Amino acid sequence: MSGRFVRSVCTAAVVATAAFALPAPMAFASPKDPPDVPVSELLTQLQTLYQKAEEATETYNGTEEKLKKQRARVDQLDTELADVRVALANSRNDAGRLAREQYRGGTGALSPYVRFLLSRDPQEALDQGHQLKREADRRAALIKRLTGGEQQADQLATDALAALDVQESLAATQKKQRDTVKQRLAEVEKMLASLTGDQLAELQRLEQRDVGEAQDKLLASGALSGSRAPSKDGEAAVAYAFKQLGKPYVWGATGPDSFDCSGLTSQAWAHAGDPIPRTSQEQWKTLPRVPLNQLRPGDLVVYFKGATHVALYIGDGLVVQAPRPGAKVKVSPIAANPLLGAVRPDQGKEPVKDYKPPRLPAGAAAGSDTGYGSAGAPKS
Repeated sequence: MSGRFVRSVCTAAVVATAAFALPAPMAFASPKDPPDVPVSELLTQLQTLYQKAEEATETYNGTEEKLKKQRARVDQLDTELADVRVALANSRNDAGRLAREQYRGGTGALSPYVRFLLSRDPQEALDQGHQLKREADRRAALIKRLTGGEQQADQLATDALAALDVQESLAATQKKQRDTVKQRLAEVEKMLASLTGDQLAELQRLEQRDVGEAQDKLLASGALSGSRAPSKDGEAAVAYAFKQLGKPYVWGATGPDSFDCSGLTSQAWAHAGDPIPRTSQEQWKTLPRVPLNQLRPGDLVVYFKGATHVALYIGDGLVVQAPRPGAKVKVSPIAANPLLGAVRPDQGKEPVKDYKPPRLPAGAAAGSDTGYGSAGAPKS
């Protein structure tokens, strides 16, 4: 696919340095009073705000995954504790019966040895002795079970309380992270509301130009591979991603009606039968790395120094991504954001034969990669 075509499908994206510093707050009076700074500076600041918002979102998503696991742990401990308490109640009932039997039997019973000496039938005495021994063993086992059950119940109760404390701590952390996301997205909303239509149009023009240049440079460098076929699972992941085109970006969403960046990639691979971590950071951290010159459809392309954005490679220098708040799932040039690297969820699986890439639907590349629209700050 030519660089000229790629530039034509690119509508806006972030091409800057891999790491940004948060700019000083800008004083925006109202939409009728747009900031009096160069549009190029506005572009840099808007890109930074979007990146910070997505970084906060991915951090929130990571905590949400930990919270899900912790909730499951608390539920497991509660179930185990309930089972142990039932068993302990049964053991205590048995112990009560044993105590009553001993009380009724008194303490004057003869020992098995004396019974043997006084018995007219030695075999009967031996049988009685065996019965007494079995009864003694049963009593000893009951006492051991009762003691062990009490110890296990105490330990499980302690573990359940500790697990609940961890869950509550994670929930409190997540609430703070949610507030951070809301703050970041509110900053984007405020900036967008302050811009005129001409400024927004100029922002898109500048970004389209920058992405086109970056994409042409990347393709001309030969850093990308030629035509490669995906594995069967990779083909399924790409097919799933194509079905999501046009659906809105919503922070923290994993479908089926909306997605954030890692929500899209994780669901694509889950539906392909290869579950992967939920967040872009964990996908980058745990999945096998693959050089850009060996990319094949289905691989994940990770962006920015902090691995805060991810997209699904579909071949020919293009990716499917959920770009930013206010945007929709779309096809974009691979150079739409500063590249960090790529990972392969299906490492070691053989490529399919006679692979036919899916056709790009009409409008698949339409829309803004940066989301010049409502940022959709969370309401909860």
